[in-house]
Amino acid sequence: MAAPLAVISGASLWGPYKDLWQTVVNAVWKRQPESIHLLDQVLKKHKPDFISLFRNPPKNAQQHEKIQKASTEGVAIQGQQGTRPLPEQLIREAFILSNLFDIAELAAVELLLAGEHQQPYFPGLTRGLVAVLLYWDGKRCIANSLRALIQSRRGRTWTLELSPELVSITTHFTDELMEQGLTHKILTLVSQIDLNTEFEKLQRERGLGSEKHRKEVADLIKECRLSLAESLFVWTCQSPLSRDDTLILITYLEKVTVEADGSLDNVNLALLMALLYCFDVGCVDQGAENREELMNQLPLFTDRQYIAAVHTRLQESQPWKLPGLQATVRLAWALALRGISQLSDVTAFAEFTEADEATAELAIADNVFLFLTESVVRAENFYRDEFYIRRIHNLITEFLALMPMKVKQLRNRADEDARMIHMSIQMGNEPPLPLRRDLEHLMLCIAELYKKDPFNQELALEYWCPSEPLQSSTVMGSYIGITHQRPPQRQVVLSKFVRQMGDLLPSTIYIPYLKMLQGLASGPQCAHYCFTLLKVNGSSHAENIQGAGGSPVSWEHFFHSLMLYHEHLRKDLPSADSIQYRHLPLRGITQKEQDGLIAFLELTSTIVKWSENARLALCEHPQWTPVVVILGLLQCSIPPILKAKLLDTLTSFGKSPEIAASLWQSLEYTQILQTVRVPSQRQAIGIEVELNEIESRCEEYPLTIAFCQLISTLVESSFPSNLGAGLRPPGFDPYLQFLRDSVFLRFRTRAYRRAAEKWEVAEAVLEVFYKLLRDYEPQLEDFVDQYLELQGEEVIAYKPPGFNLMYHLLNESPMLELCLSLLEEGVKHLDTYAPFPGKKHLEKSVQYCLGLLNLALQKENVFMNYLRESHLSLIVTSLEQLLQGINPRTKKADHVVNIARYLYHGTTNPELAFESSKILCCISCNANIQVKLIGDFTQDQSISQKLMAGFVECLDSETAEEIINPMEELEPEKKRGQIYHETRINILNILITSLECSPPNLALYLLGYELKKPVSTTNLQDAGVLGCPRTCLHAILNILEKGSKTRYGPTAVQESPHLAELCYQVIYQLCACSDTSGPTMRYLRTSQDFLFSQLQHLPFSVKEHEIPALNQMSWLMKTASIELRVTSLNRQRSHTHRLLHLLLDDVPVKHYLADGEVGMEDESRSVNGFLHFDTASKVRRKILSILDSIDFSQEIPEPLQLDFFDRAQIEQVIANCENKSARGPVICNVKHVHKVLIAEVNALQGMAALGQRPLLMEEINTILQYVVERNKLLQCLYAKRHALESWRQLVEIILTACPQDLIQPEERQLIIRDLLQDVHDKILDDDAAQELMPVVAGAVFALTAHLSQSVRTEQKQLLADPVSRHSQFVLMLDGSFTPSLGSEGMAVGFASIGDSSLHIILKKILDFILKTGGGFQRVRTHLYGSLLYYLQIAQRPDEPDTLDAAKKTMWERLTAPEDAFSKLQRENMAIIESYGSTLMEVVCRDACDGHEIGRMLALALLDRIVSVDKQQQWLVYLSNSGYLKVLVDSLADDDLKLQSLLTPQPPLLKALYTYESKMAFLTKVAKLQQGALELLRSGVIVRLAQCRVYDMRPETDQQGLFGMRESPVFIPAPVERYRQILLPALQLCQVILTSSMTQHVQAAGQVLQFLISHSDTIQAILRCQEVSAGSFQELALLTGVISKAALPGVLGDLDIDINEGMQIELQGHIGRFQRQCLGLLTRFSGSDRLRQFKLQDDHAEGDRVNKRDEMELAMQQICANVMQYCLSLMVKNAPAFEHTICLFTPSLSESTNRDGPRQDTQTPAIQYWRLPGLGIIVYLLKQSANDFFSYYDSHRQSVSKLQNVEQLPPDEIKELCQSVLLAGVDKISTAQKYIVARRRLVKLINNRAKLLSLCCYIIEMCLFILWRHLEHYLLYCTPADSQDSLLASRLPLKSRKIQGSFSSDPNLDFRSGLSGVSQHDIDQLQIEATNSFGESLQKKLLDIESLYSKVRSRYTFIQALVRRIRGLLRISRT
Repeated sequence: MAAPLAVISGASLWGPYKDLWQTVVNAVWKRQPESIHLLDQVLKKHKPDFISLFRNPPKNAQQHEKIQKASTEGVAIQGQQGTRPLPEQLIREAFILSNLFDIAELAAVELLLAGEHQQPYFPGLTRGLVAVLLYWDGKRCIANSLRALIQSRRGRTWTLELSPELVSITTHFTDELMEQGLTHKILTLVSQIDLNTEFEKLQRERGLGSEKHRKEVADLIKECRLSLAESLFVWTCQSPLSRDDTLILITYLEKVTVEADGSLDNVNLALLMALLYCFDVGCVDQGAENREELMNQLPLFTDRQYIAAVHTRLQESQPWKLPGLQATVRLAWALALRGISQLSDVTAFAEFTEADEATAELAIADNVFLFLTESVVRAENFYRDEFYIRRIHNLITEFLALMPMKVKQLRNRADEDARMIHMSIQMGNEPPLPLRRDLEHLMLCIAELYKKDPFNQELALEYWCPSEPLQSSTVMGSYIGITHQRPPQRQVVLSKFVRQMGDLLPSTIYIPYLKMLQGLASGPQCAHYCFTLLKVNGSSHAENIQGAGGSPVSWEHFFHSLMLYHEHLRKDLPSADSIQYRHLPLRGITQKEQDGLIAFLELTSTIVKWSENARLALCEHPQWTPVVVILGLLQCSIPPILKAKLLDTLTSFGKSPEIAASLWQSLEYTQILQTVRVPSQRQAIGIEVELNEIESRCEEYPLTIAFCQLISTLVESSFPSNLGAGLRPPGFDPYLQFLRDSVFLRFRTRAYRRAAEKWEVAEAVLEVFYKLLRDYEPQLEDFVDQYLELQGEEVIAYKPPGFNLMYHLLNESPMLELCLSLLEEGVKHLDTYAPFPGKKHLEKSVQYCLGLLNLALQKENVFMNYLRESHLSLIVTSLEQLLQGINPRTKKADHVVNIARYLYHGTTNPELAFESSKILCCISCNANIQVKLIGDFTQDQSISQKLMAGFVECLDSETAEEIINPMEELEPEKKRGQIYHETRINILNILITSLECSPPNLALYLLGYELKKPVSTTNLQDAGVLGCPRTCLHAILNILEKGSKTRYGPTAVQESPHLAELCYQVIYQLCACSDTSGPTMRYLRTSQDFLFSQLQHLPFSVKEHEIPALNQMSWLMKTASIELRVTSLNRQRSHTHRLLHLLLDDVPVKHYLADGEVGMEDESRSVNGFLHFDTASKVRRKILSILDSIDFSQEIPEPLQLDFFDRAQIEQVIANCENKSARGPVICNVKHVHKVLIAEVNALQGMAALGQRPLLMEEINTILQYVVERNKLLQCLYAKRHALESWRQLVEIILTACPQDLIQPEERQLIIRDLLQDVHDKILDDDAAQELMPVVAGAVFALTAHLSQSVRTEQKQLLADPVSRHSQFVLMLDGSFTPSLGSEGMAVGFASIGDSSLHIILKKILDFILKTGGGFQRVRTHLYGSLLYYLQIAQRPDEPDTLDAAKKTMWERLTAPEDAFSKLQRENMAIIESYGSTLMEVVCRDACDGHEIGRMLALALLDRIVSVDKQQQWLVYLSNSGYLKVLVDSLADDDLKLQSLLTPQPPLLKALYTYESKMAFLTKVAKLQQGALELLRSGVIVRLAQCRVYDMRPETDQQGLFGMRESPVFIPAPVERYRQILLPALQLCQVILTSSMTQHVQAAGQVLQFLISHSDTIQAILRCQEVSAGSFQELALLTGVISKAALPGVLGDLDIDINEGMQIELQGHIGRFQRQCLGLLTRFSGSDRLRQFKLQDDHAEGDRVNKRDEMELAMQQICANVMQYCLSLMVKNAPAFEHTICLFTPSLSESTNRDGPRQDTQTPAIQYWRLPGLGIIVYLLKQSANDFFSYYDSHRQSVSKLQNVEQLPPDEIKELCQSVLLAGVDKISTAQKYIVARRRLVKLINNRAKLLSLCCYIIEMCLFILWRHLEHYLLYCTPADSQDSLLASRLPLKSRKIQGSFSSDPNLDFRSGLSGVSQHDIDQLQIEATNSFGESLQKKLLDIESLYSKVRSRYTFIQALVRRIRGLLRISRT
């Protein structure tokens, strides 16, 4: 048994043939060079198919048996494993199909399976019906391929300009086929395949479905036959057939018959033409150079047998089935013989060539010319092929030129016959019967042949031999230069024939001769010659010919006759009163005269239509006055048909605007249509009567149609505004009314003898409406009623016709109803797919109806807006609403559905589908209508299916073609292609606009999403899967997929770029919309692998259409961004990884196969790679090559140079005509500009203006050209911006959203470096367009941010690298880690990318900043941000303060080598300084002025630079150039703005942020000693003292005390805002006090002034009891400032001159500050603290931890500050050591009190005006000692945790993270959690380190103060009850003096506090002190010193003080 039979899934009878055809198309028609090789392979493979043309694989018993068992055993399918069982039903169908087409059973199964697979493309058909289509489609592909291959051969008639290689392949291949007997096979098949028999067979087996299916099958079968026949035809055109083949062809033609209408069908026509080309010898006499070669190729010249055989065959007397066909072939043969005899050596073929006359005679006897006219020229397909026309043209011209005697003979015979007829009429006999009419037939044949000229060849020019050369420019220019290659001899003969035939013309051939002239006058030049002929005939030798009238064929004769008729008939005009006005028995015109007149009128029409000169010459001729005569005749009583011809002639005249204008007036005057009713006249006259009385009765309407056509032409040529003025209200209204009411509205109800005429009437009248509405632009004046005087009364003027039409279309008028009903009828007719009379006219009528609706939709908005503004009492409804109305016939709202159904006929009627799509596009913009449309579209299942199929079919259209250059004149094929393309664009626009509406909308229905359920639940499938129909989404993906598997990328990108752009946009919108995103992306990812296959081909570099290519890339990149984001979020790592590889790899990417495995080609490639070594190891990263493809330079059009118009005004006009499109740039409406300019030119008056009109028009052209260029520029820039934006988005998503670990850190930095360098290189180029700067700056910002983050992460990794953690971290703890970091570890370079790269980036950013110049501040804002991020790289990361660094000696620190951070910082600074003052100037200017964000970032940048600028150059520049002073002075402006911010509902917070930035910068400046001095000099603190905003402290809300704060909101509460304003000021004061060493006193004095000027606020803060981090920070800062400024000595040292009163006041303030500060001690030391914390515990978890840390720090800071203040007061005020100023009373009761429990009261422990006791100090000392140990433990724990972060339990990690990230901890990866936890631990360690340092400081201060007080009280103090007078007398002096500096507050008796110390107090003090300062406390204090202070190098301070205090307490007093 043979190998098992396998089923080919693509069907061997269809799939391979489809591919073959595609390959042939690509190679021959699309001329793709790469297809040539493929074609060669395919032809070799398919050669057997061509040789056994159309032969099917025969039936086979073995296969029959196999298929019989297939339901159980299954069949193998090629390319799939295992077997597949077939359902019984399919097997039955397969046997039916096998019998039907007589094909093998397996082939039938294949066809059915393929049919099943293709079913989605044929909705509504079963697989069997689809299989029938596929079977014939396969045959069609073979036939078409054959024809195309033969057409591309080398040959004598044409060349397709293909490559020689391809031509030789096809020529060789087809020659082989011909040798195998191709002709015989073709002719056999053509005879065998018969449509009717095939249909009968199919009908029997139920193989035919719907009407559409029948039509499709019929079309395929017809196309198969035609293609086969045409294959022979194109063969004979290129090279003649051999003798045998020619005889076979003749045999075939013998049996041919004609169609019912007497013409040949297209197959037989093609075969006849093939034979005629075999006999063509005309090609030889054209070119002399290759004449010999051509003659050798033709068997007619070389093969004697050929001639003999053919001659014998044609001489046989056996008649053919069609004698006319035999005659035609004989005539062609006779002419061939005559040609041979003239060209070759006559003797060889003499015996045959002499028979030429006889053969021709035989042909003429068989009425050859009649046959040619009726069966050949009138055949349907004749004019579709240029070469058919040429061949018949040659046949006739050769007959006239080569056989002049025969022609003469025909003429003589005609003269003879005419004489006989004349005589018999004279004698009254019957004329002799069968007369030959050969000459008449010849003339009619010529007339018919040249009447149409679809290819504009003007072949008839050969009949005109110009007597004078045509040089005048009057004849249409394009034809002048054509030289016809034919020798003039032939032309002379032909023109002589035309002239002589007209001489002494017998009456019998008068009409044929006129008809012949009419045919020969078709064409611009021909018409001119014919006009001249008729003119000459009438004038020069008129006398001697035919009497006085001149030649009967002349203008003179014709117009003279017309005048006579007119005069004669005018007398017969019945009077207006006679009621029986009917056509009287005509005395005037006999039938024969009428025919003659009609022939001459038709000739005149033709000439006048083609030649403008003739038009004007005839009209201006004084004697002839054609228009007047014709109008006169129209009023006479003549038959309607003649009237119609007269109107047609007028129509031709009306083509010229000059004539049209006067023609309107004449029409009105003659009242052809009665527009003025005379009261006395009882009977209506004119065309209305003709229509209603005569034409309706005859059921024929030529006159009405002619009248409509006349109006249509006139309306286009010239529109009369004041038509009929004087007699009636002027205007077009009566005409419109007649056309609408009498013609259009009643056309359906009239009877028609000829069914087609009904649609002709409709078409003619709708055309007028369409033109009127098309040219109507609503104007304001149309909406005001104009009144005019008419015969003494006022009447309302008519509105423009367009207004009336709009009004009727925007109402439920009969007209609109009829239009909609026509649309319904039209689609019903089309749905039958059957030809019917008037089909063309029906289609045209429907097109006009759709066009009217379209125009109404476009204009309705303007119209309705004007109407609303006006006072007219008209009501209109928008057309969208009217289209939603109920259809009276179906009782459904189906108007829009009917319109949409035309899309289903998109392939057969592209124009209708286009108009329909345009209407739907307009309607779909309206969101309200979308929901209704969905209901209407889905109501009826079958219609819904059809609508979907219609949309999809239009999108799938194969023949659509985008025309890149719209200027060229298109041939019909291309035009159709363009219409298909436009329809597709409209459909995509419908989808785009609908997707912007909320669901359900039309797009979701068309794209196949759920409408009944939520959209996001849709499950998209491939077409056909689970019954899913083929939707627009499949079609769109199909468009984009074509070619994406090849290396050239998607074909749509190249061939229809605009379409591709919209397709990508639809896909993007689906992915971007939240509802559709999920299903769409899932489908694209799984079923299509869409993004990967598309992104592979980026960038699309298509130079010719740069704009769409950029937009395509934009949408694709945006979609890719979404995909990367979504796959990252969903953790679909493989997808993300694959796309990232594709975009970022700089190694050549291996092409992934569908399943990701390596394919065969990869293996072979790896072998090649092995041989070639690694040459191409690096390729450009795709993300970079996409950037490369965006050209930053932009050509700008030349500015306008104008002579007449004013340039500024033109610019203004252009600006006025600009309109913003919904998606895209603002562009100028060119048509609008044109209209404005033309109106301007038309308004000019005077002769001068007329003379300059051409120049003006030329200038208008220039302006329009400029506008077009300008639009292109704007679009291009927009597209570039769009592409750059998308690129930036993609880059940002890659860096931000994708998992970090997918890109190695080093690789990441390299990628960012490459991107930054490239993007900078492009924008810094001199030609780069400035418009792109903002986007680039944004990208630079993002990239620098990521670079900074990446490098810093890398640094932190180095600091905490898990591998070397133990060694390095221990080193770091020892403090010896830094050297290794600086020297070995980092010597290579700072980051993976190295220092030099970083420096390059810095330089480029700075260059970019300078490139922006003065403008573009927003761009610089981004760049400052980038620079800040960049400078951040050199900042040391937060290192944990492990308290060990101090172990190093100062020397070690000074001599340590420079670390990488400092080095990079130093080099950065050097680069920045190299830019000098230009950069400084730019940054400083931005810091002082401009946009708020720009100012903030510029200040931040200055802040950063000043802090690292060791040379202080920037600071010097700032102060020298006055920028610092400007900044300080601007605080006064800020003051006003900030005051407004403290209202409960503030305006924007911008002012606050800029103020904060400014203060931060000033604070940074103040940190430098030089800076502090500069600031003092510029009076910053004085400025702050003047600011009123600090006095506006809002009252704190009482809830705040209990911490019941609302959850934080974005806009902080007024108190918070106030703090944001106050704290920076306090910080600045503090920093200035700290830094201004030399000027300290001056600084302190100024700060004191600040404090005093805002004393109310300061005291309110000191008194405030609020418990919150904010209030504590306020206090901490304030106490810090007071402790340094409010010192007793300050007032004395102030330079200012103050009087005593002021001094007393100032001292009062200082005293108050001091008292309040001391009062704070009681609040912040002691058990109060715990209460403070409890209140705070109500906050959110993470927030609470942070707040608590902040509060602890602030409280310790407050205590430290107060202690420092106490110390300063004591030390500053004491004149000598032993005279201590005592601040505390000698009572330790506080301390003991506090240890016990005390009630929680709001009041402080002691009133603040009483001095506190020493107990507070002791308590604070103990408390600080305890705190120290708890902080110390916490610190050590955190340090150890930091060393082992990875070992911590997950809960703890989570807790640490939660205090940093308030939400979303679970969403981040473990690695990131570790990073966050580390960050938190470092923060915690540093916080604890600060607390430890503060505790230690407080302990030292407390000990010192305690020691001084104890010393004073125990050693120097004299008790009040003691009698030691010396001391008593001394102390008050001191006290007084001191007290003066303390306070002048009378309430405080200072002495009573200090001098009222009794002996008992002192004793008590000693006892309590001894108890409090016990051993345990001392041990603690000493431990603290050993643990902490020793490390900090203040060795034994605590120890010494402890020793002293212990000593003091031991002394017992005597």
